Amino acid sequence: MTYRPRVVDSELAERLKATGAVVIEGPRACGKTTTARQIAASEARLDVDDVARRLASLEPARVLIGDVPRLIDEWQLEPAIWNHVRRAVDDRGLPGQFILTGSTVPADDATRHTGAGRLTRLRMRPFSLFELGRSSGQVSLAGLLDGGRVAADRSVIPLDDLAELICVGGWPLNLQSTTQTALRANRDHLDEIRRLDITNGDGRRRDPVRVGMLLRSLARNVATPAATATLASDTGEGVSAIKEHTAAEYLRALERIMIVENQPAWPTHLRSRSVLRSKPIRHLADPSLAVAAVRATPARLLRDLGFLGFLFESLVVRDLRVYAQATDAEVFHYREKAGLEVDAIVQCNDGRWAAFEVKLGEGSADEGADNLLRLARKVDPDRMGEPTSLGVIVSSGYGYTREDGVSVIPVGALGP
Repeated sequence: MTYRPRVVDSELAERLKATGAVVIEGPRACGKTTTARQIAASEARLDVDDVARRLASLEPARVLIGDVPRLIDEWQLEPAIWNHVRRAVDDRGLPGQFILTGSTVPADDATRHTGAGRLTRLRMRPFSLFELGRSSGQVSLAGLLDGGRVAADRSVIPLDDLAELICVGGWPLNLQSTTQTALRANRDHLDEIRRLDITNGDGRRRDPVRVGMLLRSLARNVATPAATATLASDTGEGVSAIKEHTAAEYLRALERIMIVENQPAWPTHLRSRSVLRSKPIRHLADPSLAVAAVRATPARLLRDLGFLGFLFESLVVRDLRVYAQATDAEVFHYREKAGLEVDAIVQCNDGRWAAFEVKLGEGSADEGADNLLRLARKVDPDRMGEPTSLGVIVSSGYGYTREDGVSVIPVGALGP
Protein backbone atom coordinates (compact mmCIF):
# COMPACT_ATOMS: atom_id res chain seq x y z
CA MET A 1 0.00 0.00 0.00
CA THR A 2 1.32 3.46 -0.92
CA TYR A 3 2.34 5.51 2.09
CA ARG A 4 0.04 8.42 2.83
CA PRO A 5 2.12 11.38 4.12
CA ARG A 6 1.50 12.58 7.66
CA VAL A 7 1.84 16.06 9.13
CA VAL A 8 4.21 14.61 11.72
CA ASP A 9 6.70 13.38 9.06
CA SER A 10 8.67 16.63 8.92
CA GLU A 11 8.70 16.96 12.70
CA LEU A 12 10.12 13.45 13.05
CA ALA A 13 12.87 14.21 10.53
CA GLU A 14 13.75 17.49 12.25
CA ARG A 15 13.92 15.91 15.69
CA LEU A 16 16.16 13.10 14.48
CA LYS A 17 18.61 15.73 13.26
CA ALA A 18 18.76 17.26 16.73
CA THR A 19 18.29 14.40 19.20
CA GLY A 20 19.75 10.96 19.73
CA ALA A 21 16.37 9.20 19.92
CA VAL A 22 12.75 10.07 19.17
CA VAL A 23 9.90 8.34 20.99
CA ILE A 24 6.71 8.31 18.89
CA GLU A 25 3.69 7.88 21.15
CA GLY A 26 0.05 7.49 20.21
CA PRO A 27 -2.94 5.17 20.41
CA ARG A 28 -2.62 1.73 18.93
CA ALA A 29 -3.32 1.54 15.18
CA CYS A 30 -2.84 5.26 14.47
CA GLY A 31 0.08 4.56 12.10
CA LYS A 32 3.19 5.02 14.27
CA THR A 33 5.09 2.01 12.93
CA THR A 34 4.33 2.75 9.28
CA THR A 35 5.49 6.35 9.68
CA ALA A 36 8.66 5.33 11.53
CA ARG A 37 9.51 2.72 8.87
CA GLN A 38 9.62 5.43 6.19
CA ILE A 39 12.79 6.81 7.75
CA ALA A 40 14.24 3.89 9.76
CA ALA A 41 17.24 2.03 8.35
CA SER A 42 16.73 -1.12 10.47
CA GLU A 43 14.17 -2.35 12.96
CA ALA A 44 13.29 -4.63 15.86
CA ARG A 45 9.54 -5.13 16.22
CA LEU A 46 8.94 -6.42 19.71
CA ASP A 47 5.19 -6.97 19.23
CA VAL A 48 5.54 -9.41 16.32
CA ASP A 49 9.11 -10.75 16.55
CA ASP A 50 9.34 -13.25 19.42
CA VAL A 51 13.09 -13.66 19.00
CA ALA A 52 13.68 -9.91 19.22
CA ARG A 53 11.49 -9.67 22.30
CA ARG A 54 13.29 -12.52 24.08
CA LEU A 55 16.60 -10.93 23.19
CA ALA A 56 15.35 -7.58 24.52
CA SER A 57 14.51 -9.31 27.79
CA LEU A 58 17.84 -11.13 28.14
CA GLU A 59 20.36 -8.82 26.44
CA PRO A 60 18.68 -5.48 25.65
CA ALA A 61 21.85 -3.89 24.29
CA ARG A 62 21.98 -6.41 21.42
CA VAL A 63 18.58 -5.31 20.14
CA LEU A 64 20.06 -1.86 19.54
CA ILE A 65 22.63 -3.12 17.04
CA GLY A 66 21.75 -2.18 13.46
CA ASP A 67 21.84 0.60 10.88
CA VAL A 68 20.57 3.94 12.17
CA PRO A 69 18.09 5.30 12.72
CA ARG A 70 17.06 1.96 14.22
CA LEU A 71 13.38 1.42 14.98
CA ILE A 72 12.45 -0.29 18.25
CA ASP A 73 8.73 -0.92 17.79
CA GLU A 74 6.45 -1.16 20.87
CA TRP A 75 9.44 -0.69 23.14
CA GLN A 76 7.28 -0.56 26.27
CA LEU A 77 6.82 -4.34 26.04
CA GLU A 78 10.37 -4.56 27.41
CA PRO A 79 10.82 -1.30 29.38
CA ALA A 80 14.42 -2.13 30.32
CA ILE A 81 15.36 -1.08 26.78
CA TRP A 82 14.81 2.57 27.73
CA ASN A 83 17.96 2.82 29.83
CA HIS A 84 20.00 0.96 27.23
CA VAL A 85 18.86 3.37 24.51
CA ARG A 86 19.78 6.31 26.73
CA ARG A 87 23.22 4.83 27.39
CA ALA A 88 23.81 4.09 23.69
CA VAL A 89 22.88 7.66 22.78
CA ASP A 90 25.35 8.93 25.37
CA ASP A 91 28.11 6.61 24.17
CA ARG A 92 27.66 7.38 20.47
CA GLY A 93 27.20 11.13 20.89
CA LEU A 94 25.35 11.45 17.58
CA PRO A 95 21.80 12.47 16.68
CA GLY A 96 19.33 10.26 14.84
CA GLN A 97 20.26 6.93 16.39
CA PHE A 98 16.89 5.47 17.39
CA ILE A 99 13.15 5.71 16.85
CA LEU A 100 11.03 4.14 19.58
CA THR A 101 7.30 3.66 19.12
CA GLY A 102 4.83 2.94 21.89
CA SER A 103 1.07 2.65 22.40
CA THR A 104 1.21 3.14 26.13
CA VAL A 105 3.17 5.10 28.70
CA PRO A 106 4.69 2.55 31.11
CA ALA A 107 4.28 3.10 34.81
CA ASP A 108 7.05 5.18 36.32
CA ASP A 109 10.08 3.15 37.32
CA ALA A 110 12.78 4.54 39.56
CA THR A 111 15.39 2.63 37.52
CA ARG A 112 14.31 4.28 34.27
CA HIS A 113 16.14 7.55 33.63
CA THR A 114 14.04 10.43 32.32
CA GLY A 115 16.03 10.57 29.11
CA ALA A 116 16.11 14.37 29.22
CA GLY A 117 18.37 15.74 26.50
CA ARG A 118 18.75 12.31 24.93
CA LEU A 119 15.23 11.28 23.97
CA THR A 120 12.38 13.49 22.79
CA ARG A 121 8.71 12.52 22.70
CA LEU A 122 6.55 13.02 19.61
CA ARG A 123 2.78 12.55 19.82
CA MET A 124 0.98 10.95 16.89
CA ARG A 125 -2.77 10.80 16.36
CA PRO A 126 -5.18 9.28 13.83
CA PHE A 127 -5.42 10.89 10.38
CA SER A 128 -6.73 14.45 10.18
CA LEU A 129 -9.06 15.44 7.34
CA PHE A 130 -6.10 17.11 5.60
CA GLU A 131 -4.08 13.89 5.75
CA LEU A 132 -7.09 11.93 4.51
CA GLY A 133 -7.34 14.22 1.48
CA ARG A 134 -10.71 15.58 2.62
CA SER A 135 -9.36 19.08 3.28
CA SER A 136 -7.61 21.31 0.78
CA GLY A 137 -5.49 22.93 3.47
CA GLN A 138 -6.10 26.37 1.93
CA VAL A 139 -6.52 27.82 5.42
CA SER A 140 -3.30 27.13 7.29
CA LEU A 141 -3.38 27.09 11.09
CA ALA A 142 0.25 28.22 11.07
CA GLY A 143 -0.79 31.11 8.84
CA LEU A 144 -3.63 32.05 11.19
CA LEU A 145 -1.20 32.09 14.11
CA ASP A 146 0.92 34.49 12.07
CA GLY A 147 -2.07 36.79 11.61
CA GLY A 148 -3.03 35.78 8.07
CA ARG A 149 -6.47 36.52 6.65
CA VAL A 150 -8.80 33.74 5.53
CA ALA A 151 -9.77 33.23 1.90
CA ALA A 152 -10.73 29.79 0.61
CA ASP A 153 -12.83 28.31 -2.15
CA ARG A 154 -16.19 26.85 -1.27
CA SER A 155 -15.80 23.51 0.50
CA VAL A 156 -18.81 21.29 0.89
CA ILE A 157 -18.91 18.23 3.12
CA PRO A 158 -22.57 17.17 3.10
CA LEU A 159 -23.94 16.04 6.46
CA ASP A 160 -24.22 12.43 5.34
CA ASP A 161 -20.55 12.47 4.27
CA LEU A 162 -19.56 14.14 7.54
CA ALA A 163 -21.42 11.49 9.51
CA GLU A 164 -19.53 8.79 7.60
CA LEU A 165 -16.16 10.50 8.15
CA ILE A 166 -16.85 10.64 11.88
CA CYS A 167 -17.99 7.02 12.03
CA VAL A 168 -15.05 5.66 10.02
CA GLY A 169 -12.49 7.84 11.80
CA GLY A 170 -8.86 8.51 11.04
CA TRP A 171 -7.54 4.96 11.47
CA PRO A 172 -5.12 3.86 8.70
CA LEU A 173 -6.58 0.33 8.58
CA ASN A 174 -9.94 1.80 7.52
CA LEU A 175 -8.59 3.67 4.48
CA GLN A 176 -9.69 1.03 1.98
CA SER A 177 -12.70 -0.24 3.95
CA THR A 178 -16.39 0.23 3.38
CA THR A 179 -18.26 2.15 6.05
CA GLN A 180 -19.85 -1.03 7.35
CA THR A 181 -16.50 -2.81 7.58
CA ALA A 182 -14.96 0.21 9.33
CA LEU A 183 -17.79 0.34 11.86
CA ARG A 184 -17.19 -3.31 12.71
CA ALA A 185 -13.41 -2.78 12.92
CA ASN A 186 -13.83 0.19 15.26
CA ARG A 187 -16.09 -1.83 17.56
CA ASP A 188 -13.53 -4.63 17.57
CA HIS A 189 -10.83 -2.06 18.35
CA LEU A 190 -12.84 -0.78 21.29
CA ASP A 191 -13.38 -4.34 22.48
CA GLU A 192 -9.62 -4.91 22.47
CA ILE A 193 -9.15 -1.70 24.42
CA ARG A 194 -11.50 -2.73 27.23
CA ARG A 195 -10.33 -6.35 27.38
CA LEU A 196 -6.57 -6.15 26.79
CA ASP A 197 -5.07 -2.75 25.97
CA ILE A 198 -6.13 -1.10 29.22
CA THR A 199 -3.92 -3.55 31.14
CA ASN A 200 -0.82 -2.76 29.08
CA GLY A 201 0.09 0.44 30.87
CA ASP A 202 0.55 -1.05 34.32
CA GLY A 203 -0.31 -4.76 34.03
CA ARG A 204 -3.40 -4.46 36.27
CA ARG A 205 -6.47 -6.44 35.33
CA ARG A 206 -9.74 -4.52 35.08
CA ASP A 207 -13.31 -5.62 34.59
CA PRO A 208 -13.88 -5.28 30.82
CA VAL A 209 -17.64 -4.92 31.31
CA ARG A 210 -17.20 -1.93 33.57
CA VAL A 211 -14.50 -0.44 31.33
CA GLY A 212 -17.00 -0.70 28.48
CA MET A 213 -19.61 1.06 30.61
CA LEU A 214 -17.21 3.93 31.25
CA LEU A 215 -16.31 4.16 27.55
CA ARG A 216 -20.01 4.46 26.69
CA SER A 217 -20.36 7.16 29.32
CA LEU A 218 -17.38 9.02 27.83
CA ALA A 219 -18.98 8.70 24.40
CA ARG A 220 -22.28 10.14 25.60
CA ASN A 221 -20.39 13.03 27.21
CA VAL A 222 -17.85 13.63 24.44
CA ALA A 223 -16.74 17.25 23.97
CA THR A 224 -18.19 18.25 27.35
CA PRO A 225 -16.55 19.05 30.72
CA ALA A 226 -18.25 16.10 32.43
CA ALA A 227 -16.87 15.54 35.92
CA THR A 228 -15.59 12.11 36.93
CA ALA A 229 -18.57 11.76 39.27
CA THR A 230 -20.92 12.49 36.35
CA LEU A 231 -19.23 9.90 34.17
CA ALA A 232 -19.42 7.34 36.97
CA SER A 233 -23.12 7.92 37.68
CA ASP A 234 -23.88 7.76 33.96
CA THR A 235 -22.62 4.15 33.82
CA GLY A 236 -25.70 2.71 35.54
CA GLU A 237 -27.01 0.56 32.71
CA GLY A 238 -29.19 -2.10 34.31
CA VAL A 239 -26.52 -2.74 36.90
CA SER A 240 -25.10 -0.59 39.67
CA ALA A 241 -23.06 2.37 38.48
CA ILE A 242 -19.32 2.17 39.02
CA LYS A 243 -17.82 4.13 41.91
CA GLU A 244 -16.25 7.52 41.33
CA HIS A 245 -12.80 6.37 42.49
CA THR A 246 -13.02 3.40 40.11
CA ALA A 247 -13.97 5.68 37.23
CA ALA A 248 -11.02 7.94 38.06
CA GLU A 249 -8.62 4.98 38.05
CA TYR A 250 -10.02 3.70 34.74
CA LEU A 251 -9.68 7.17 33.22
CA ARG A 252 -6.01 7.33 34.22
CA ALA A 253 -5.45 3.94 32.60
CA LEU A 254 -7.20 5.05 29.39
CA GLU A 255 -5.08 8.20 29.33
CA ARG A 256 -1.97 6.05 29.74
CA ILE A 257 -2.81 4.13 26.57
CA MET A 258 -3.73 7.43 24.89
CA ILE A 259 -7.36 6.52 24.20
CA VAL A 260 -8.55 9.45 26.30
CA GLU A 261 -6.94 12.81 25.50
CA ASN A 262 -8.56 15.57 27.49
CA GLN A 263 -8.53 19.21 26.40
CA PRO A 264 -7.22 21.36 29.26
CA ALA A 265 -8.55 24.76 30.31
CA TRP A 266 -6.68 27.78 28.98
CA PRO A 267 -4.49 29.40 31.66
CA THR A 268 -5.21 32.98 30.63
CA HIS A 269 -5.28 36.42 32.23
CA LEU A 270 -8.46 38.49 32.07
CA ARG A 271 -9.25 42.17 32.44
CA SER A 272 -12.36 41.27 34.43
CA ARG A 273 -12.94 39.30 37.62
CA SER A 274 -14.68 36.48 35.75
CA VAL A 275 -14.21 33.10 37.40
CA LEU A 276 -12.82 30.50 35.02
CA ARG A 277 -13.69 26.82 35.05
CA SER A 278 -10.70 24.48 35.13
CA LYS A 279 -12.24 21.09 34.29
CA PRO A 280 -10.96 19.53 31.07
CA ILE A 281 -13.15 18.81 28.08
CA ARG A 282 -13.51 15.06 27.50
CA HIS A 283 -12.36 13.61 24.19
CA LEU A 284 -11.47 10.16 22.94
CA ALA A 285 -8.48 9.75 20.64
CA ASP A 286 -10.81 9.76 17.64
CA PRO A 287 -14.56 10.52 17.50
CA SER A 288 -15.10 7.18 15.78
CA LEU A 289 -14.42 5.50 19.13
CA ALA A 290 -17.35 7.39 20.65
CA VAL A 291 -19.52 6.21 17.77
CA ALA A 292 -18.34 2.63 18.31
CA ALA A 293 -18.97 2.83 22.06
CA VAL A 294 -22.66 3.64 21.56
CA ARG A 295 -22.91 1.39 18.47
CA ALA A 296 -24.14 4.25 16.31
CA THR A 297 -24.21 4.47 12.50
CA PRO A 298 -24.17 7.40 10.06
CA ALA A 299 -27.95 7.16 9.67
CA ARG A 300 -28.44 7.26 13.41
CA LEU A 301 -26.18 10.30 13.79
CA LEU A 302 -28.22 12.15 11.16
CA ARG A 303 -31.29 11.60 13.34
CA ASP A 304 -29.50 13.14 16.34
CA LEU A 305 -27.91 16.37 15.17
CA GLY A 306 -27.12 17.42 18.72
CA PHE A 307 -24.85 14.41 19.25
CA LEU A 308 -23.44 14.84 15.73
CA GLY A 309 -22.51 18.40 16.68
CA PHE A 310 -20.52 17.23 19.70
CA LEU A 311 -18.76 14.61 17.57
CA PHE A 312 -17.97 17.24 14.94
CA GLU A 313 -16.40 19.41 17.63
CA SER A 314 -14.31 16.43 18.77
CA LEU A 315 -13.18 15.82 15.18
CA VAL A 316 -12.14 19.46 14.81
CA VAL A 317 -10.20 19.35 18.09
CA ARG A 318 -8.43 16.19 16.86
CA ASP A 319 -7.40 17.97 13.67
CA LEU A 320 -6.40 21.17 15.45
CA ARG A 321 -4.12 19.12 17.71
CA VAL A 322 -2.41 17.56 14.68
CA TYR A 323 -1.89 20.96 13.03
CA ALA A 324 -1.01 22.79 16.25
CA GLN A 325 1.75 20.36 17.18
CA ALA A 326 3.43 21.09 13.85
CA THR A 327 3.70 24.75 14.82
CA ASP A 328 4.76 24.16 18.44
CA ALA A 329 1.34 24.99 19.87
CA GLU A 330 -1.26 23.40 22.15
CA VAL A 331 -5.06 23.27 22.11
CA PHE A 332 -7.06 24.48 25.13
CA HIS A 333 -10.68 25.42 25.87
CA TYR A 334 -12.21 28.44 27.61
CA ARG A 335 -15.12 28.21 30.06
CA GLU A 336 -16.23 30.71 32.67
CA LYS A 337 -18.90 30.47 35.33
CA ALA A 338 -20.74 33.45 33.84
CA GLY A 339 -21.52 31.27 30.82
CA LEU A 340 -19.10 32.32 28.08
CA GLU A 341 -17.57 29.30 26.36
CA VAL A 342 -15.10 29.07 23.47
CA ASP A 343 -14.40 25.65 21.99
CA ALA A 344 -10.70 25.86 21.15
CA ILE A 345 -7.79 28.15 22.00
CA VAL A 346 -4.58 27.39 20.13
CA GLN A 347 -1.55 28.90 21.84
CA CYS A 348 2.06 28.73 20.70
CA ASN A 349 4.93 28.40 23.14
CA ASP A 350 5.99 31.94 22.18
CA GLY A 351 2.63 33.26 23.42
CA ARG A 352 0.75 33.83 20.15
CA TRP A 353 -2.82 32.63 20.36
CA ALA A 354 -5.93 32.19 18.25
CA ALA A 355 -9.48 31.25 19.27
CA PHE A 356 -12.04 29.12 17.46
CA GLU A 357 -15.68 28.21 17.80
CA VAL A 358 -16.95 25.02 16.17
CA LYS A 359 -20.41 25.08 14.59
CA LEU A 360 -22.00 22.31 12.57
CA GLY A 361 -23.85 24.75 10.29
CA GLU A 362 -22.67 27.96 8.64
CA GLY A 363 -25.90 29.58 9.85
CA SER A 364 -24.54 29.54 13.41
CA ALA A 365 -21.48 31.63 12.49
CA ASP A 366 -22.99 34.77 14.05
CA GLU A 367 -23.35 33.08 17.44
CA GLY A 368 -19.79 31.78 17.28
CA ALA A 369 -18.42 35.17 16.23
CA ASP A 370 -20.20 36.87 19.12
CA ASN A 371 -18.57 34.48 21.62
CA LEU A 372 -15.13 35.04 20.11
CA LEU A 373 -15.44 38.83 20.18
CA ARG A 374 -16.60 38.71 23.80
CA LEU A 375 -13.58 36.59 24.67
CA ALA A 376 -11.22 38.99 22.91
CA ARG A 377 -12.62 41.89 24.95
CA LYS A 378 -12.11 39.98 28.21
CA VAL A 379 -8.51 38.85 27.73
CA ASP A 380 -5.84 41.16 29.08
CA PRO A 381 -3.81 42.16 26.00
CA ASP A 382 -0.93 43.51 28.08
CA ARG A 383 -0.29 40.04 29.50
CA MET A 384 -1.59 37.75 26.74
CA GLY A 385 -1.26 39.85 23.59
CA GLU A 386 -3.99 40.35 21.01
CA PRO A 387 -5.35 37.25 19.29
CA THR A 388 -3.74 36.57 15.93
CA SER A 389 -7.02 35.15 14.65
CA LEU A 390 -10.62 34.55 15.66
CA GLY A 391 -12.45 31.95 13.60
CA VAL A 392 -15.66 29.94 13.40
CA ILE A 393 -15.00 26.47 11.99
CA VAL A 394 -18.01 25.08 10.09
CA SER A 395 -18.73 21.92 8.12
CA SER A 396 -19.21 23.58 4.72
CA GLY A 397 -19.06 26.94 2.93
CA TYR A 398 -16.56 29.53 1.77
CA GLY A 399 -13.58 30.61 3.80
CA TYR A 400 -13.63 34.35 4.37
CA THR A 401 -13.08 37.12 6.90
CA ARG A 402 -16.12 39.02 8.13
CA GLU A 403 -16.31 42.79 8.60
CA ASP A 404 -15.92 42.33 12.38
CA GLY A 405 -12.60 40.56 11.80
CA VAL A 406 -13.85 37.04 12.63
CA SER A 407 -13.10 34.41 10.00
CA VAL A 408 -15.43 31.67 8.81
CA ILE A 409 -13.43 28.51 8.07
CA PRO A 410 -14.88 25.38 6.45
CA VAL A 411 -13.25 22.32 8.00
CA GLY A 412 -12.64 21.05 4.46
CA ALA A 413 -10.19 23.92 3.95
CA LEU A 414 -8.36 23.78 7.30
CA GLY A 415 -4.84 22.41 7.37
CA PRO A 416 -1.44 22.75 8.98
